[in-house]
Amino acid sequence: MNIHKIGLITAMLAVLLLSACGSVREASSKSPHGGHEASSSPASGDEHSGHGGKMPEASTNLKASFTFGSTSLKANEKSELTIQIADDAGKPVTDFQVNHEKLLHLIIVNHNLSSFQHIHPAYQGNGKFTVSASFDAGGDYKLIADFIPSGGTSTTLSQWVKVAGKEAEHTVLKADAKLRQEVSGKAVELSLSSTKAKEEVTLSFTIRDAQTNKEITNLQPYLGAVGHVVILSADAEQYIHVHPLEEKATGPVAKFATSFPEAGIYKLWGQFQHNGEVFTVPFVVDVK
Repeated sequence: MNIHKIGLITAMLAVLLLSACGSVREASSKSPHGGHEASSSPASGDEHSGHGGKMPEASTNLKASFTFGSTSLKANEKSELTIQIADDAGKPVTDFQVNHEKLLHLIIVNHNLSSFQHIHPAYQGNGKFTVSASFDAGGDYKLIADFIPSGGTSTTLSQWVKVAGKEAEHTVLKADAKLRQEVSGKAVELSLSSTKAKEEVTLSFTIRDAQTNKEITNLQPYLGAVGHVVILSADAEQYIHVHPLEEKATGPVAKFATSFPEAGIYKLWGQFQHNGEVFTVPFVVDVK
């Protein structure tokens, strides 16, 4: 083979290699579903929008520090929680996008997912959020900050904290035999179009009056939508925040689209508002 042909082949191989590298970078920097959901893993600290599972990291990693005003956390005592959002160089993130009426959603769950809080810290500027928090029992709790930095994608940052006091019972999370719950005078039924991992699934909540069984058709907006759903795997490592398919729906059915990143037991909390009261209904499902 002459020198001219060898040079031509070498040039063609170089072009192919550069093209492949460019494709990988582009795939890892995009969010496939527009920030409707986010997933979190303790290993990396921040993940980005998608239908659950561990998503690619953004080009600039973000970090959160969770600090409390009291020296030690105790059950049933309020403490001032400060959440500081910064980039990987320690510079505060100063601009955030409003996401369903709030700049940051804070989810707090305990070790066995029997305790659930969804609250909204106030922004103090310079990347700092504050809120008064309390815990109804001792044990390990996971704090999950869910937000969108301006110009970025949906991001979740999380941390486990230890609370002093008598712990809730360490029970194994089991799937509900029937997906029907009564909460705050409401009878709520859940149906899933699929229970297979990595498949698109529609979650349908049908809401009725628990006493009369009459369908409720006048649900009020909660955080700008008919409802919200938070989903966590049994070990609290997979986190999904789902928004409704029809935000302006008023019942009796509220539908949400998502997918489960892997097989296992998941607990989900649907949150809705009726007659000025926000009610939260939990379900546990088994995904194959």
